[in-house]
Amino acid sequence: MASIGKAIVVLGLIIAAFGFVLWAAPSIPILDRLGRLPGDIFVRRGNFTFYFPVVTSIVISVLLSLLIALIRR
Repeated sequence: MASIGKAIVVLGLIIAAFGFVLWAAPSIPILDRLGRLPGDIFVRRGNFTFYFPVVTSIVISVLLSLLIALIRR
């Protein structure tokens, strides 16, 4: 049971670090494009803006799947 607790804490720290990077991304020029990958849908018409991160969602899903597979081993 202790190993599950450690895994949850490590996963929480990873998520917190990733959140900090996303939060700080606008102030860091190279990270400004993080989250807007080619293939994401972005539509701006007048005062309407629609953004759907298709490719970003796929990349995050693959990374999380790999992370979970590594943790399970």
